[in-house]
Amino acid sequence: MELTKIALGGGCHWCTEAVFQSLHGVEKVNQGWIASTEKNNTFSEAVIVHFNESKINLKSLIEIHLATHKSTSNHSMRNKYRSAIYYFNSNQKMESEQILKALQLNFSDKIITQILPFEAFKPSSEEFQNYYQKNPKKPFCKKYINPKLNLLTQKFSKNIS
Repeated sequence: MELTKIALGGGCHWCTEAVFQSLHGVEKVNQGWIASTEKNNTFSEAVIVHFNESKINLKSLIEIHLATHKSTSNHSMRNKYRSAIYYFNSNQKMESEQILKALQLNFSDKIITQILPFEAFKPSSEEFQNYYQKNPKKPFCKKYINPKLNLLTQKFSKNIS
């Protein structure tokens, strides 16, 4: 089975990792920092999602991504916590653009998620990998990750493994 990968930036990479690890069809999530040539190689927190397209498609992943982070609001830390889809090839870029355009109809505010070429990845240190799975009772997880997982359960239960 060959997996497809897409990279996503949605605020804190611990939160984004926990959301995508919960999905049926997602086989692996690498958490760390991603840079794009269009952003002068500035690294921001993000994940690489390896998924089986016969179980979950890119549209579902992007829809979940937009719903589980602040994809319509700018804030002072947007460089470090960029809302982004990092593509690996021109087909992903084109498909992501079409998906975002279609999904914009579901939002009253403008989606600020950027579609950027993937350039480089720096993984988090091992102690921070699988952060939620290792630390579900920590205050950070209760305050920030649990609400995202609750939303995931409410809106996307068919995609949860």
